[in-house]
Amino acid sequence: MAVEQSKQATATPTGDQSRIHNIGYRAYDGPRLGRSYATRSLYSQTLRGSYGLGRSVKSKVLPMLLFVVMCVPAAIMVAVAVFTKMHDLPVPYTRYLIMMQAVISLYVAAQAPQAVSRDLRFKTVPLYFSRPIEIADYVRAKYAALASALFILTGVPLLVLYVGALLAKMDFAHQTKGFAEGLASVALLSLLFAGIGLVIAAVTPRRGFGIAAVIAVLTISYGAVSTLQAIAHFHGNDGVIPWIGLFSPITMINGVQSAFLGAPSTYPGGVGPSHAQGAVFVLVILGLIAAAYGLLIRRYKKVGL
Repeated sequence: MAVEQSKQATATPTGDQSRIHNIGYRAYDGPRLGRSYATRSLYSQTLRGSYGLGRSVKSKVLPMLLFVVMCVPAAIMVAVAVFTKMHDLPVPYTRYLIMMQAVISLYVAAQAPQAVSRDLRFKTVPLYFSRPIEIADYVRAKYAALASALFILTGVPLLVLYVGALLAKMDFAHQTKGFAEGLASVALLSLLFAGIGLVIAAVTPRRGFGIAAVIAVLTISYGAVSTLQAIAHFHGNDGVIPWIGLFSPITMINGVQSAFLGAPSTYPGGVGPSHAQGAVFVLVILGLIAAAYGLLIRRYKKVGL
């Protein structure tokens, strides 16, 4: 009997038990800044993160150290040029990038996974696409941020060289022309390396795997191409040396420099591509940049669901 009365009491509520509690939340009635603001914010956040700004001290160590390593040789060259009253810089602006390519590759390997791997690992990518940002906005922001970070990394040492050359009272027109050629090389290299690094890093959410894969692609390809070019030069097949350069990012950049920017070729025997071959190099680089952007769009269409 007691059980039946308990069931009846449970099944028959005495009245409406619902309550509305005011816990202090207020509706947002400010301006809606939209997609462009969200994209710019994502760009600036990624760019700052590429140098550890806004993050822990530990995250700042490697990018800042690599930035210093990039600038120190330029500062030393400037000091030598000023005190010895040289009439030209020890290293041309375009040659400086090739000389420091190992540092650039290490920076890409470290920062490309930082830009995209954490979003993949913690599955926060769909949150970006909920509103108002879209897949293309996300990819453009990440790509532009890493390319900008690389442009800063490689462009500032050239600026140090240029300012030092002017302080040493070297020929203004000649130095300005060389500096402009160096900046053109920097822009092309930044876009190419950023695209390659982001495509590789976006494949895996594991940052360690991304770092190892980027280093392998950038350094092993350069070593393999340099070896094949040396073998071709040893056997007298100099005609194929420029074409072999198409299979490594850094040798492609050097091929464009030697074909159009008056830079000395680093290929064995100084054999650089002709203007026609250089045009092929430019088309291949632009094609790789476009392909990297397309692959990133395709990748995030899957992970953004």
